[in-house]
Amino acid sequence: MFCDLLAGSGSIGDYYNKGSIMKKTYVTKMPNHIGAFLKASKCFSELGINITRVSYNKAVDSHTLFIEVDGEKTRLDQANKKLEEIGYLSNAEENSKIVLLSFYLKDVPGSVTNVLELISKFNFNISYISSQENGSEYQQFKMGLYINDVNSLTEFLTQAEKLCEVKVIDYNNTEKVYDNSIFYNSYVDGLIKTLTLPLDKKEKLLVNVNLAMQTLDEQGLSPYITFDSISKFAELLAECKGDNFHPRVTEHYITETTKIILIEPDCGSNTTIIESKGERLFVDSGYACYKKEMLELIKTLVPDFKKQKEKLLITHVDVDHVGLINEFDEIILSQRSAESLFLEANKLPGFREKNHLHLPYVNICKILTEYEVTDKKKLCPMWKKSSLTAPIEQIGFYNIGELNFEVYEGKGGHLSGEILLIDYENKIAFSGDIFINLSELTKKQAEYNKYAPILMTSVDTDSKLCSKERATFLQRLGIGEWNIFGGHGQMKVYAPQVKK
Repeated sequence: MFCDLLAGSGSIGDYYNKGSIMKKTYVTKMPNHIGAFLKASKCFSELGINITRVSYNKAVDSHTLFIEVDGEKTRLDQANKKLEEIGYLSNAEENSKIVLLSFYLKDVPGSVTNVLELISKFNFNISYISSQENGSEYQQFKMGLYINDVNSLTEFLTQAEKLCEVKVIDYNNTEKVYDNSIFYNSYVDGLIKTLTLPLDKKEKLLVNVNLAMQTLDEQGLSPYITFDSISKFAELLAECKGDNFHPRVTEHYITETTKIILIEPDCGSNTTIIESKGERLFVDSGYACYKKEMLELIKTLVPDFKKQKEKLLITHVDVDHVGLINEFDEIILSQRSAESLFLEANKLPGFREKNHLHLPYVNICKILTEYEVTDKKKLCPMWKKSSLTAPIEQIGFYNIGELNFEVYEGKGGHLSGEILLIDYENKIAFSGDIFINLSELTKKQAEYNKYAPILMTSVDTDSKLCSKERATFLQRLGIGEWNIFGGHGQMKVYAPQVKK
């Protein structure tokens, strides 16, 4: 199948250390002849480099091949030179692209001939063509032209317009994908434009979009559902920024001296502010891409923010809960959650990334939301680390003002290191994402929450275990009316039923 690839440019994705072994991803465009992939494979094998992943899907992009390898850095450097020498990493076509055009031609014999001759004159390749009579005097010919030098397009269009009416089709906004050539570059450029991301994020995003497609394709999900979900996720993130950042904010008075402020953004986790007898604690912190908006909001809600030592408690270390983590002086979390953040700080996969089904989405999410690695010096891991035999187990206590919480750690159904807090006297609980109020999400919150299950196959590490954790948590709550603050959605008023 690799013989269908065309000659062209290639690039190299970021790599990370695995001891003395480096992992690296090559984004290549290889010559269109039999044995093209064999030649690349020999290049790696001769240097003792192991190919760990290959992805090529002609239905998605007939030009691009992704090759992920493991090897020593010096040998990978040698492979770079060899691939450049044989043209697999050439930059010759950086100025090339697919342009989709509609030619409105008279419905008479030979009307398309002049257009085809003009295309041939400019040395453009036709990668897609479609036309059908519609009962009128004209036919609309849709063509995808593979153009080596985009600077020649203006002159081509000038000459084409002398022959017939010509319309350029917006590749990124067509309902139907008319041409799959150079799809990844066009697609990723669209994501970067949507969220105004720096261009140096492109390579990593390119690699992980492909990895998401390949991973979910193997699970039976259509590639175009994957791409559509990522696009809509990015559009929603962008749509809710700046002047359109309108989280739902509610205040809950627990006692005369204790107040809880709940901030629910359209995208990302809730952030909760507990104020009790002069003490303050934040619980979770949303996405990094909303840092400016969140800090402005927090300062209106608590005007003395940052005039004292600010503490943040993290229920678990998913990207959408730890975005503002570096804005706080002290980060309170479980021992296991701290381990995951330490791994990331050392440029190794955290706990969520170790799940191959979750890895692509998490990496894409980090790029799109401008995630920053945690400052390790601020981490304050607490409580004991036990083997955890039950779905949830008490690991210690945490007090703030007049609130006295028992702290429980989940076995890892949602994510290893997850914690819950229960105050039995005041009947308050913080449940992270083990229990969330799905029934009272806003319309945009509900839309946001539907994309992760598609792109991760499940938001939980182990869905059955998470269900057991949730049931065990609710069983721990005594009789009476409870206020549960989950990771997403409004505060849940919960009253366990007395069994007769």
